[in-house]
Amino acid sequence: MRLSKIKKNRSKFMIILVFIVFLSLITSDKSGIVFADASTDNEVKSIVENIFAIKNKAILSKDLDSIKALYATDTRYGQWAYEYEEKKVKYINNWAEKQGIQFVDIIPKVVIKKCKIGDNKCSFSLICNTEYKYIYPDQPEAINSSRMGTYHSFQLSKRDNNWIITKEWYTDPFADSLSLENIKADEIKQYISSQPLRDISNINEKRKGAKEYAERYCGAATIEEYGFKYNNKYRDFNPEGGDCANFASQILREGGKFKENSTWNYDKGSATGPWVNAGKFTHYMINSGRASVIARGSYEKVYKASYKLLPGDFIAYEKKGDITHVSTVTGVDSKGYSLVTCHNTDRNNVPWDLGWSDKKIKFWLIRVHY
Repeated sequence: MRLSKIKKNRSKFMIILVFIVFLSLITSDKSGIVFADASTDNEVKSIVENIFAIKNKAILSKDLDSIKALYATDTRYGQWAYEYEEKKVKYINNWAEKQGIQFVDIIPKVVIKKCKIGDNKCSFSLICNTEYKYIYPDQPEAINSSRMGTYHSFQLSKRDNNWIITKEWYTDPFADSLSLENIKADEIKQYISSQPLRDISNINEKRKGAKEYAERYCGAATIEEYGFKYNNKYRDFNPEGGDCANFASQILREGGKFKENSTWNYDKGSATGPWVNAGKFTHYMINSGRASVIARGSYEKVYKASYKLLPGDFIAYEKKGDITHVSTVTGVDSKGYSLVTCHNTDRNNVPWDLGWSDKKIKFWLIRVHY
């Protein structure tokens, strides 16, 4: 090996080492991590692990300063990225207040897809499977678990021997709802806290099949043994606007054993509108008699009716008169609150309004006739 190459490699190692020391001064938290490439340097893995540990710890502690220290807030992109994280922390805690729950742990599991280490810049492409654990105060022994999967791309730059985030992009499950100021939180919290656990063990086999399929193929939100992947039998429509209806259709077809027809079908990468479009899917299911509406309206109008939902039913989310998203009900938490699973962003047994509790959003609660 030539001397110049040895010096270059030594320089890269020192860059990584300095950044690890910097992060270790901010936090000592450790989280689980999985890697796509076994040859990825352990030092690089620690960098990514600690970044997500800092962010998640800030949600629990409401310590925004620890997040701010990660970003180059003197640049436009760095400031925007930090401001978005600030809004997200506030939203999640506002939602917890509305719900009457307490988050007790947030655990990230990271899969690195690509990383590039330079003298003054580091860039990463990865997915993060985040488990959110929460309790209701009167049932501290009943720990509820939800998972969200996100796809990240970010860049670190060296400043005064420290490394900070200068650019960041990811698919955020909270992007459609970052405000809860106008909701009647106290009344809702009291109602939710008064609900008992719902027994859904007696659902029929088709509903069980829908639930199992959804949980297995919800991509970056699955449990580790399923590999954080979609079903490769089907085309991923995310690059063309979204994959939520495609996934809901798969759940009904593969899990619920619904038969395809000339209106609703998928064949070799090509799908009809009602199969792949959220609005057309919802209206097709209702108009065909395969489903019916339980309730429709703002969150405050429908949240009580949401307790009628069962695994295999679905919820449609309407914005400005258009249905833009659908998710499938797959479970209930310790207070009987309905949980949903979906694609883009990937969710696995997440409270049905978390990330969509904006006053401008209308909800369609749909009963599927299995």
